[in-house]
Amino acid sequence: MLTDSCLEGQLSDDATELVRLASRCLQSEPQERPNPKSLVASLTPLQKETEVPSFVLMGIPNSTCCSPLSPLGEACSRRDLTAIHEVLENIGYKDDGMTNELSFQMWTDQMQETLDSKKKGDSAFKQKDFRTTIECYSQFIDVGTMVSPTIFARRGLSYLMNDMPQEALNDAMQAQVISPIWHIASYLQAAALSALGMDNEAQAALKEGTMLEAKRNAAAAKK
Repeated sequence: MLTDSCLEGQLSDDATELVRLASRCLQSEPQERPNPKSLVASLTPLQKETEVPSFVLMGIPNSTCCSPLSPLGEACSRRDLTAIHEVLENIGYKDDGMTNELSFQMWTDQMQETLDSKKKGDSAFKQKDFRTTIECYSQFIDVGTMVSPTIFARRGLSYLMNDMPQEALNDAMQAQVISPIWHIASYLQAAALSALGMDNEAQAALKEGTMLEAKRNAAAAKK
């Protein structure tokens, strides 16, 4: 095996053997390359610190090891829409920062139709009738009497369920405008961006959601 003269004496025996194996794997003639079985047999003695993750050995920071995804973050990263629906259904409107039902009781009779649209949307969302959900929540949003990030999030997920990722992204972004520190808005953006094939942007949104959720949990723990 030919080695650059500048490297003579600079490589350990293990490194020299590794370079030799690599050069054999690069041979143009198949018969000159090692078969997989012999290659594994040759590499096994060279493997060191098998219990240490590769990113540690290589000095590469790995943020995911420090900030594992929550169940919602994991669901959004995998675009598990059923799991996302379950989370949104369970949390209801508690993240809106107001008691919606009390607010609704204060509405005038003329706003009853808007209230009915929300209630019908809630029922359709629970029953997983996502087309009706979109229709009813759109009626509520169009009136503009009350702004709810939860309704935008629910309609956004409903758009994803109907293969309308751009509309879903728009709603997730609108939810974030209303509530900038709401982690669910970022997570839904990640799911929508992933559906649009924008993987780098999806990862960025996922990291933002993880950070916001961690801050939220830390603040809650101090109370």
